[in-house]
Amino acid sequence: MEGNYKVKRLTKPIDWVVEVPGSKSMTNRALLMAALGDGRSVLEGVLFSDDSKYFIESLKSLGFEVEADEAEKRVTVTGLNGNIPVDSGEIYVGSAGTAARFLTAMLGFSKGVYTIQASEQMKKRPMLPLFELLIEAGAKITYLEKEGFLPIRIEGASSRTAGHMKLDISQSTQFLSALLLVSPMIKQGLHIEITSQRKDGSYIRITRRMMEQFGVRVEFDGNCYDVKGQSAYRADTYRIEPDVSAACYFYAAAALTGGRALVKNVTWNCMQGDLRFLNVLEKMGCTLDETPDGIEVHGALGGHLKGITVDMKEFSDQTMTLAAIAPFADGTVRIENVGHIRLQESDRLSAVYTELTRLGVKCTQEDDAITIEPSVPHPGIVQTYDDHRMAMAFALMGLKADGIEIADPQCCKKTFKEYFDVLDLLIYGK
Repeated sequence: MEGNYKVKRLTKPIDWVVEVPGSKSMTNRALLMAALGDGRSVLEGVLFSDDSKYFIESLKSLGFEVEADEAEKRVTVTGLNGNIPVDSGEIYVGSAGTAARFLTAMLGFSKGVYTIQASEQMKKRPMLPLFELLIEAGAKITYLEKEGFLPIRIEGASSRTAGHMKLDISQSTQFLSALLLVSPMIKQGLHIEITSQRKDGSYIRITRRMMEQFGVRVEFDGNCYDVKGQSAYRADTYRIEPDVSAACYFYAAAALTGGRALVKNVTWNCMQGDLRFLNVLEKMGCTLDETPDGIEVHGALGGHLKGITVDMKEFSDQTMTLAAIAPFADGTVRIENVGHIRLQESDRLSAVYTELTRLGVKCTQEDDAITIEPSVPHPGIVQTYDDHRMAMAFALMGLKADGIEIADPQCCKKTFKEYFDVLDLLIYGK
């Protein structure tokens, strides 16, 4: 798609049935566990996005046998029971935070020496807490540019006897997920004491549940995480859930227009934390139904959404989605406890504030919150900061306001490269 994407304003409620790709977070977790497993694992429902492709190519660069069938959404990985096929090499993780954190942790407990390269965007994202723990465990890290950030050269702690660790997860829970996921590589098991006020999170719970599905149990007492020694992932066939984060854009479109959106195969049994966004829509006046095909959302009559104050710490990827529909609510919308999103693909809180203000929306930002007042957005071009969620979320505004354009819509290929094609199909029927 060349140039800006011009959103067509809708004049009637939507009636959409949509199928979304597989979950990015679950795809990359499954890829790592399959690589560390003992034998051939078949992953179904895989998301083929920039992030997952970087992950797959990185595994291939490390010598793993990986067969990818994008048409069938299937990847087969042959694991070597915690061992890496080659003892030296270079990988490129692009802008994928999960690939960067997970693969760094894996290489940190390897028996080899590797170089990890990344995009300019990923080079700015926090990595130091993970680096420090790996160094403490015996890995050697050489910074190739800026200290504390990628790119690096890493020599693994081949003894693999990390034992006890302390970790602050206030910046990112991905550091904890990374260590838990590679724990079967550590012979004596792993004990992690969390030193930050934040002890848990929705993505940590996904990590623990998926590890258990692959045969490794994580104990959590409210402060510490434990994985027993000699744990191992079993090779298996595993189906990845649809991406609830992506589904939420279509549910929000129903809320905004007073229409209906059904996303296939999204159920209340899905383990992704972004399901909580549906409860937010319900409090704003929508109704929710679970059908045999998936959850459907019916927007409030006439699209009249109530104002709301909500703590979105546990499903912060939907901050941009709620912010995009907030100007159309009948009252103030306040999103709290999301300061950590300043350290993601972009400074997301600042980006939301800047773009809403550019469009004439009244809002105020704080260190970890944003308050948005009922407003009529002006026509304008939304800058997306090479951030897929900014592009996908702010497109929603154009469904109810004239003249909204999305710059660099191609940045969606990070997780949902067909997003604007799907939107065109739904809007225009072609």
